[in-house]
Amino acid sequence: MSRRVDESKEVKMAKFAHFVLRAKDLGETVAWYKTVLGLTVQHENPNIVFLTYDDEHHRLAIVQAQNSEEVPGGVAGVDHVAYTLETFEDLLATYKRLKGEAILPVWSINHGMTTSLYYEDPNNLRVEFQVDNFETKEEANAYIHGEAFAKNPIGVAFDPEKLMARFENGDSIEELVQLGSAP
Repeated sequence: MSRRVDESKEVKMAKFAHFVLRAKDLGETVAWYKTVLGLTVQHENPNIVFLTYDDEHHRLAIVQAQNSEEVPGGVAGVDHVAYTLETFEDLLATYKRLKGEAILPVWSINHGMTTSLYYEDPNNLRVEFQVDNFETKEEANAYIHGEAFAKNPIGVAFDPEKLMARFENGDSIEELVQLGSAP
């Protein structure tokens, strides 16, 4: 059964998902946010730490800035803000609508726990639109604590046009949310 993504569909953000900071000193910044916001670590490695205060897989991620000697834009500060959409179709409808306005994602990635499209504003700040790839928070949290995420905490890039074609062809959502489903 085929489907068609309607770019005129009014898509509302379902909820605020998370924000990501670039830090001059990852350890010091993580310690500060753990103390100030009472966050717990979900996953950490030398380059990135995922934290939360509730049952969401992460509400804050902190990445080590590549150049800690400089502080101009792009080094330390907000990397992006993320919003969760209700459905996979909402993500694709948003993609199609923005493409019609000549606004294309700068990064299309399946993070494992989410399928995400990142857009960059005129100031080079990013907005992420994501949909959850798991049915329950427990499944998403098990994934972020698991071996697959530890090996690849970033995910797998995808081509949104190929993903759209597969969706409109009627491929199951369960297949479409798998890593590598639209290389």
